[in-house]
Amino acid sequence: MRIVSGLINRDREYMGDVKMRKALNLAVDKARLIEDHFKGYAHPVSAMSPPYSGAPTDIEPYPHDPDEAKKLLEEAGWPSDRPLVLATTSDVAPTADYLAESFRSSLGIEVELVAVPDESLASAQKALVEKKIPQNFDVLVHAWFDLAAGYPPAVIHREYYHSGGAFRLGPPVEEFESLIGRSVVETDADKLGDLGRDIDRLTYREALSIFLCCPMALVAVNNHVNFTGHAATLELCETSVDEGHWSRK
Repeated sequence: MRIVSGLINRDREYMGDVKMRKALNLAVDKARLIEDHFKGYAHPVSAMSPPYSGAPTDIEPYPHDPDEAKKLLEEAGWPSDRPLVLATTSDVAPTADYLAESFRSSLGIEVELVAVPDESLASAQKALVEKKIPQNFDVLVHAWFDLAAGYPPAVIHREYYHSGGAFRLGPPVEEFESLIGRSVVETDADKLGDLGRDIDRLTYREALSIFLCCPMALVAVNNHVNFTGHAATLELCETSVDEGHWSRK
């Protein structure tokens, strides 16, 4: 599973307001992002569960609605002279540039784009995970992947929002903690799936991140390789070669 999102720092002023977080989601044209920056090779998402791995079907991605976004921004009390601090690493810099453009044009606010140098990445990641030093950004453009796709909340939502999550920025969400706790001890597959969808609905309802997309993996395959592509697990899980392959000669 691969997902690119905007990690909202709910410890920062105004970011704890769900109206502000929804405004950020409504400010971004995700369809254009997928078409222009991922060349169409990405899945739109409503929240953090990929559409091919247990995402609820009763919620739709936040639309691109600049007017509603500006209305919510005003209701959240965002000062006109305060820039939004948007942080990025080099691997997602084009996506960050697009978000900065979107926030400026849709919300009419200034954006301060902060790039984390590659040589400082390890120390920045350590500070994020340890949570001992307050982070000085409002949003971090973040890419994450995991090979285990059976239950997305165990490997995506938990890392972003659980009290013990590596990437959590902001106070734990009581309802989220309860749902994760119940899912840990649930042994019925259908009930576990229901809990996973409830977790994703909560994530969506509270706009805990800026939900962007799930990029696809592009794999070049030799003509003599029999390859079955899988969206939700290790790409090489069903692969074999025929007699014409170099390894069989």
